Amino acid sequence: MKTIVSTDSAPSAIGTYSQAVKVTNTVYLSGQIPLIPETMEVIEGGFAEQAEQVFKNLVAVCEAAGGSINDMVKVNIFMTDLANFATVNEIMAKHFQEPYPARAAIQVSALPKGVDIEIDGVMEIPNVA
Repeated sequence: MKTIVSTDSAPSAIGTYSQAVKVTNTVYLSGQIPLIPETMEVIEGGFAEQAEQVFKNLVAVCEAAGGSINDMVKVNIFMTDLANFATVNEIMAKHFQEPYPARAAIQVSALPKGVDIEIDGVMEIPNVA
């Protein structure tokens, strides 16, 4: 049985998808781009500001699903320029504790709304006794 995860603390879906889908203790998070939830506008600034907003959005969806960003077991990072790889590492280290999740970082030619970064992933919520 699947449960749809939705929160006003992250951007609402702008297409035919859910923010996340939970099946038992596994949560599949849709890609988050650097939209400010309240305005649905792309955050102003450069790549670092965009990446920070994406992680804030991921935190909100993880919490809405009953977990935390540190429960993520797989992260897929899509960037329009792999030259930003070091910046992603710095920002990711601020949001995750070790052991870090598995990760892929992929350069793509374009992302929705012309943003520079999108992140999706899988979270495994620990059993609570």
